[in-house]
Amino acid sequence: MLPVRARRRRFPGRKPVDDRVALAGVVFVLKTGISWNELPGDLVGCSGVTCWRRLRDWTEAGVWPALHQVLLAELRAAGVLDLDRCSVDASHVHALKGGTRSARRRSTALTPAPSTT
Repeated sequence: MLPVRARRRRFPGRKPVDDRVALAGVVFVLKTGISWNELPGDLVGCSGVTCWRRLRDWTEAGVWPALHQVLLAELRAAGVLDLDRCSVDASHVHALKGGTRSARRRSTALTPAPSTT
């Protein structure tokens, strides 16, 4: 599912880092919450900038939604996908027209703010 990177024939430059190494760096950063420039290159095998660029390229190529669909299909085929215990948030399904509002929201301040007009 990962896009193929083409190397130039003339002046190819440095050999690119393996995709598995870059993915390990991306997962490490996302799991620990450190910044990209704090990624220990000797531990992962590449720099944080390389991992960030690879993540950007994979995101632009649409790898993550495709991977999500394949994972869901495999879980359904194995019969282990239980949709009775799931949640939906705004990152996947957007509320149409902002959803419904039953009442006006009340202020949580101790005193009303002074008028600015």
